[in-house]
Amino acid sequence: MNNVQLGLRENWKQFTLLVVINAFVGGMVGLERTILPKLAEQEFEMAAKTAILSFIMVFGVVKAITNYYTGALANRIGRKNLLTLGWLIALPIPFLLIYAPSWGWVILANALLGVNQGLTWSSTVVMKIDLVGEKNRGLAMGLNESAGYLAVGGVAFLTGWIAAEYGVRPYPFYLGIAFAGIGLLSSWVLVRDTGHHVHAETTSSTLPLLKNVFWETTWKNRNLGAISQAGLVNNLNDGMVWGLFPILLASRNFDLAQTGKIAALYPIVWGLGQLFTGKMADHFSKKNMLFWGMLAQGLALLGMLFASSFFHFAALSAALGAGTAVVYPTFLAAIADYAHPRQRAESIGVFRLWRDLGYAVGALLTGILADSLGMLWAVGAIGFLTLASSIVILVRMNGR
Repeated sequence: MNNVQLGLRENWKQFTLLVVINAFVGGMVGLERTILPKLAEQEFEMAAKTAILSFIMVFGVVKAITNYYTGALANRIGRKNLLTLGWLIALPIPFLLIYAPSWGWVILANALLGVNQGLTWSSTVVMKIDLVGEKNRGLAMGLNESAGYLAVGGVAFLTGWIAAEYGVRPYPFYLGIAFAGIGLLSSWVLVRDTGHHVHAETTSSTLPLLKNVFWETTWKNRNLGAISQAGLVNNLNDGMVWGLFPILLASRNFDLAQTGKIAALYPIVWGLGQLFTGKMADHFSKKNMLFWGMLAQGLALLGMLFASSFFHFAALSAALGAGTAVVYPTFLAAIADYAHPRQRAESIGVFRLWRDLGYAVGALLTGILADSLGMLWAVGAIGFLTLASSIVILVRMNGR
């Protein structure tokens, strides 16, 4: 314990391993990104958008709750144990999707996926922050989120191509069997816990302890509360893009392969962009980065109301990814800045609770608006909510 050192260079082997593991975590989500809405319409003959988006609602609620408990239990149970448990829970997911005789099996698979993502992604986030210390938090989160979302985009593209060539089942989901197996073995055998790194940082921290981590992270603390609401809105619009974007593109007569390319561009730009924006968050005002990133997302979503060609949608998908790349690593680095090391895992868990509830809120709101008023109304409403969130950041946050 006396030999514990904080820093990216000092802990590069474990850090790199966690980056690779998080790529497999993102790959599990990418399995569904392009083809699950198509599966709902094609094999289960579901037409109502609210019903189709039910898988995202379940995923979002379960992941959000799991995020909270991962943060609350991280110090008590250990980060590595939670990470390994998350991969154990992932093992049946691809088989449920391959053999699902009804939509209920898909819902169950997404409930398990929510637990898997909450345990594994939250654990890798907290462990990387533990390892690197204060200096490179933004860079650490940029690398972590980049690996995860590049995998989301890459697997979304690959499954779209496989589905176009061979059908939506079973071949695209074979990738998930490999992801879950490799992720489990790597976490169990190779990962080391980071509890000693937290203790080392706690002894030198000058940050005050939060009186109530849940309520102050949720809203009472001006900085933490502003970050949490933006996280919720960010994933609210991501839930809309995940569930409605493939359907919107199909309504504009794009085939499954074109839809896969456009849908994949958003998380690929998001993922690649974080290689740069994460380090930017270590040097520039986090408030400004969050404001401009949320503003860019809102404008990109509103631009989709007027898009018609493949080029238009591809450009807007890239712009949406760029805006998300600016905010995503900055969210986590900023939460870590304002939370005491002893409370950091719990505060990140609360933030990720609200952020990932955005999936459920976005899917429900999008489904209701799309079914009652049409898809363009749903896209427009989510775009305006995203713009409003950027204003909250501008007004509430300090300029740190």
